[in-house]
Amino acid sequence: MKTNIQDKTKINELFNIAVNNKASDLHLVADQTPILRIDGSLRAIEGQEPLTSENIQQILYPIISEAQKEKLIKERDLDMSYEIEDVARFRINMHWEKGNLGMVARVVTHHIPKMEEIAMPEAAYKLARLKDGLILVTGPTGCGKSTTLAAMINLINSERNCHIVTLEDPIEFIFEPSDSIVKQRELGSDVLSFAAGLKHTLRQDPDVIMVGEMRDLETIAATMTLAETGHLVLATLHTINAAQTVDRIIDVFPPYQQDQIRVQLSMSLRGVISQRLLVKNQGGRIASREILINNSAVSNLIRENKIAQIKTVIQTSADIGMVTMDQDIKRLFKEGVITKEAAVSNMIDPRTLST
Repeated sequence: MKTNIQDKTKINELFNIAVNNKASDLHLVADQTPILRIDGSLRAIEGQEPLTSENIQQILYPIISEAQKEKLIKERDLDMSYEIEDVARFRINMHWEKGNLGMVARVVTHHIPKMEEIAMPEAAYKLARLKDGLILVTGPTGCGKSTTLAAMINLINSERNCHIVTLEDPIEFIFEPSDSIVKQRELGSDVLSFAAGLKHTLRQDPDVIMVGEMRDLETIAATMTLAETGHLVLATLHTINAAQTVDRIIDVFPPYQQDQIRVQLSMSLRGVISQRLLVKNQGGRIASREILINNSAVSNLIRENKIAQIKTVIQTSADIGMVTMDQDIKRLFKEGVITKEAAVSNMIDPRTLST
């Protein structure tokens, strides 16, 4: 396959194929046919030839600047966004493996989903309508955290008259200001680091702040400070449930600070939404979600370092919107949305499915 070094035709063709097939991701791997992830499964694109490393460079280099190319060669990874007007945006990671250039691109549609379109529970609406505190959306890579955050920001944008600042790597969904001002800052081009961006955000008169990912101690500390000072902060973490999320935040700090952090977190945390995507009966995927609301019982457990007991509080607090992952998966099965096999393979204790 021959491609002009300045020609974006081939990458645009592959991106259009991904969008038309409702894929979540596009993979380019040396010596393999381009691959799509559709409903969680990897599928080679029919009619495409395997790509050499040189082919991949010819396809990708036209969409990056000289500065980005230098960064990719020096740092061996490059995160960026790319847009095809009226089609979609793409969150791209270029990287090297075995000396060959590769790429994974997440498809981000122009349509920002409404809360009801992604079946967000009532508790999530209540969290998004709070005026301050920390809300965390967690889960493994590719579980829809960005989509959930976007839906919550979209709700705030449509209902409140406020200043929303987002820190993203890279920018995914583009928000059109409604009743709010929305400023979206991209790591690298608009802000040097999440921690630095959060520090300066305090001087920008924000009401709501969205942090794409809490990656390190500095970012987590700055996020908690903002949540304590009268701002509503929404952020993501790569954790699988609410209890692990609390542990992860505390454990990132040195031991001598952890008691203080437990107290801070017990006061500033408002809720945790942990989610994963399950394959639906009729095709497509749906999110199952664990919801933690920080009530007085949860706050006491965090402060007293009894994190393991949080699950019990969630199990017994359905009246205020809390639900464990197993309980939500069981609901999806009972409603006929997912198969028994899908439920059993994703539950911690599948024995409860028949109760």
